[in-house]
Amino acid sequence: MSSDSKEVHHEEGDHQTMTKGRILKVAGILTFITAIEFIIALWMVPSGTLPIQYANPVYIVLTLFKAFYIVAFFMHLKFEKMGLALSIIVPILFIIGLILVLTNESHHWITLRG
Repeated sequence: MSSDSKEVHHEEGDHQTMTKGRILKVAGILTFITAIEFIIALWMVPSGTLPIQYANPVYIVLTLFKAFYIVAFFMHLKFEKMGLALSIIVPILFIIGLILVLTNESHHWITLRG
C-alpha cells in the first residue's frame, strides 16, 4: 500500500510543481516574445519595414501568447481540472470576441464621420 501511495503522490507532484527549470523556461519564452514586440515597435514600424496595420494584429497575437503562458504556468491553470480551466477560458474568449466586435464597430463609426 505504501508503494502505491508513493507512486500516486509522485505522479501528482510531477504535474503540479513548478521546478526552477520550468520557471526559467517560461520566463525565457515571455522574454523572447517581449523582445519580438520591442523589435516590431521600435525598429520595424518606425523604419517602415512593417506597416502599423499589420503590426497591431501581431501585437495582439503575441500578447495573447504571453497571457496564455502567464495564466497557464504562473497562475497554475495548466495543472487544474478541465472544468476550472474552462470556466476561466470561455469568458476570456467571449471578452476577446467583444473587443473585436467593438473595434470593428468603432472603425465603422470613424468612416461614417469622415
